[in-house]
Amino acid sequence: MSQQTKRIKELFGYARTLTKEQGVGVMASRAAGFFKRRFFGKRARYLPAKKTLETQRSEAALHAKEWPTISILTPLYNTPPRFLQQFLDSVQEQTAPNWQLVLVDASDDAHGEVGRAVQQRAAEDSRIVYQKIQNGGIAANTNAAAALATGDYLALADHDDMLAPHAIYCMSKALAESKADFAYSDEALFEKVPQRPRVGHFKPDYAPEYLMAVNYICHLAVFRRELFAAVGGERPACDGAQDHDLFLRLIDEMQRRNPAARPLHVPQVLYYWRVHAASTSGGTGAKPYVEAAARKAVADHLAATGRHGAVEAGKFPGTCHVVWEIPEPQPLVSILIPNKDHTADLEKCLHSLYAKTTYDNFEVIVIENNSTDPATEAYYQQLPQRYDRARVVRYKGGFNFSRINNFGRKYATGSYLLLLNNDIEVINGDWLTQMVGECLQPGVGICGAMLYYPDDTIQHAGIITGLGGYAGHSHKYHKRGGSGYMFRLATVQDFSAVTAACLLVRTAVFDAVHGLDESLTVAYNDVDFCLRVRDAGWRIVWTPYAELYHHESKSRGSDEKDPAKKARFDAEHDRLYEVHGRENILHDPYYNPSLSLDYEDFRESGDLHHLK
Repeated sequence: MSQQTKRIKELFGYARTLTKEQGVGVMASRAAGFFKRRFFGKRARYLPAKKTLETQRSEAALHAKEWPTISILTPLYNTPPRFLQQFLDSVQEQTAPNWQLVLVDASDDAHGEVGRAVQQRAAEDSRIVYQKIQNGGIAANTNAAAALATGDYLALADHDDMLAPHAIYCMSKALAESKADFAYSDEALFEKVPQRPRVGHFKPDYAPEYLMAVNYICHLAVFRRELFAAVGGERPACDGAQDHDLFLRLIDEMQRRNPAARPLHVPQVLYYWRVHAASTSGGTGAKPYVEAAARKAVADHLAATGRHGAVEAGKFPGTCHVVWEIPEPQPLVSILIPNKDHTADLEKCLHSLYAKTTYDNFEVIVIENNSTDPATEAYYQQLPQRYDRARVVRYKGGFNFSRINNFGRKYATGSYLLLLNNDIEVINGDWLTQMVGECLQPGVGICGAMLYYPDDTIQHAGIITGLGGYAGHSHKYHKRGGSGYMFRLATVQDFSAVTAACLLVRTAVFDAVHGLDESLTVAYNDVDFCLRVRDAGWRIVWTPYAELYHHESKSRGSDEKDPAKKARFDAEHDRLYEVHGRENILHDPYYNPSLSLDYEDFRESGDLHHLK
């Protein structure tokens, strides 16, 4: 079966489930939105309807005095007249009036029209502040603009970009309601006009590991003026990645004051980022110094927070990778491998594990689960002599993946447990070193790995709750080697869950949440486990730097064909809703509500209903 045919079948299966659970009306609405977007163009798809904008104007007129004023900081430098006019128009057409636009002009003598155009606007609108300055670089120029600002909050905007008409309305209202110190929105890339956007950047809620790897926050960022002053503004030493550096330092300062503080994500496209030859929106190749500045920003963040690691260039330009220091002696990792017969798979797994793994301090516990082939017992008898620090323990009872792993944990002595399927094959030698390094970080309880099918397509790159109604794998079936959506295949990042086919967890965390839920015998036990760990205050991270093959067939039979298995599967996804709540499952904080729940490839939702 081709992947396209498989996806079509999956989509129709999801449609049947949605109709059954939410009714024909909901299904029809979702379908109409999908086909409208798919077949009738994409014009202005992120902009609210005119009626919505008028409603916002009326509301803002009543409440703007209760909402904070946002000072928009924009350094100018030889700005093309058309770009400047479009930017100024986008600010003055805001649906909320509580903004100040601070423009500092470092243009050379040959571009005097920049200052004249702005001064004409400023003479007509007192909210526009203009000052001519000497060019000190982007960070110094931004700081000069901040010195002129009087708003409660500051926002960063480039001179060649545009604000969405509801940017100030959404941000100021959200900040008034949340009292947050820092907020950011989604954004879209465009070439000529925002009504014809090229693509949207739909971001997760605050994801600290992802932010260290790449500046996913970018635009539109809004933060308290007092907080900006407290960290000393932007640093010229990080020009090129000055905003990434600023965001890390703002968050550090917020969390120094309140460890629970985090930026607020406003999931609306409030900023339009122009794509042209000199802009980093087209890639950091336009400005090569950006990469070195980003590595410095992350390295300084590590130093400021007392963490130890080397910051290297990531898999793609514009990304970073932290190689964490591992203490000596290395923490012991207990590797739990359930097995029933299938000794060929187990041998491939163990051989690759021992032949390739550069992390030294591990033990292997094979959990025998009711094998019937006599050859299996013979294999077990030889295993301790062939593989050092490996042994077999014997589980009795019917198949229950959760109970089997909980049983194996009783024999583990490591400070970390690695749940590992017997059909896993190691690819890169430092895979376990990378996973342990991530799990050693403060607040991280679980780390997952990149798993490929044998044909080098992706089987697992993190789990997103809500996909297909319950949970699904990020970028499933994507070809190996790509960057993914917003570098999400190529960076260490935060997820709500990872697969137990290869899952590293602190033993103390495993014990604190009482291991895997034994009422989930086959499906969703890893999702449930990760969500309970997340709810206990720990973070779940995934790394693309631990690469393994998962010798699971792409075309294995569906449980829906077996009535007994289907009944069990239905009961287990019902259990997932019962324990964690349907709304919590459908709204993964690390997956944007503008992205599809029908596909694993981060495509936009067919209706974008929450934007209207």
